Amino acid sequence: MPRPKSDEKRSAILEAATRILVTQGLSAPTMGIAKEAGVANGSLFTYFATKADLFNQLYLELKAEMASAVMKDLRPGAELQEQVFQIWQNWMNWAASHPEKRRALAQLGVSDEITPETRAAAHKTMAGVAELLEHICASGPMRKAPMGFVVAIMNSVAEATIDFMTQDSTHAKKHCKEGFEALWRVVA
Repeated sequence: MPRPKSDEKRSAILEAATRILVTQGLSAPTMGIAKEAGVANGSLFTYFATKADLFNQLYLELKAEMASAVMKDLRPGAELQEQVFQIWQNWMNWAASHPEKRRALAQLGVSDEITPETRAAAHKTMAGVAELLEHICASGPMRKAPMGFVVAIMNSVAEATIDFMTQDSTHAKKHCKEGFEALWRVVA
């Protein structure tokens, strides 16, 4: 009878994959991930059928964690700008606090290994953010732009903001606020 799967081992594999992705990239061997996780290479495949499956699960886990952090303490009755700033602030703080996860997510985001189904599932975790973004854009200068273009602009402003927050942590709150103000002027 096969042993039951351990949540701790699964988590250790995902955490190791995050660290290895950051240092070795998407071509990192599974043997290195397994070693970093403290499990046998064969055990890795007990939890994830293939390396692509591991990467897709990691992508979903990271997106879900980020989405949960982003939506934390959101006050639905608050003014739209205040809600979006809360999301922005949460996003910036999550990314600045989890640089390895941010970098791993960036690599996975451009990987051909991530399936359209996985991307769609990850997109659903961010549904609340997407809804607010649509409300912002409805009457703003970007109202006729494709939502994908608006999201790309938002991600670019976010990446620049996160970079400044991490490089100049003394002024992180100032950079966060200025990044939001720039985004707001573009989309609202």
